[in-house]
Amino acid sequence: MAEIVTLELPETLAQRAKEIAAFTHRQLEDVLIEWIDHAIADLPVESLPDEQVLALCDLQMASQQQEVFSDLLARNREAQLNQVEVRQLDELMHIYRHGLVRKARALKVAVTRGLKPDLN
Repeated sequence: MAEIVTLELPETLAQRAKEIAAFTHRQLEDVLIEWIDHAIADLPVESLPDEQVLALCDLQMASQQQEVFSDLLARNREAQLNQVEVRQLDELMHIYRHGLVRKARALKVAVTRGLKPDLN
């Protein structure tokens, strides 16, 4: 189920969204929904409730994703990837790095809040 929301966007933001929509052959609404979804997924760790901070402390890549990632890394070392696989590896590397940073921030927040013992 969807809900209709009307927004008044600053001109520069609307222009950037239109350019990306045109470049990627997508609807403007789809680009904006993706941006909002990413913004919500990337809320500052410090603003999350304790339960979510602790969940981020235990964050791991999904097992199937991890298997593909490991396989692509191994094949990349042997220079056996085609262009599609190189892009897939880049995407998975981005996901891995982003998750690692979120996990590190969550551990810092958890220690600060007294949810986890100091790592020293």
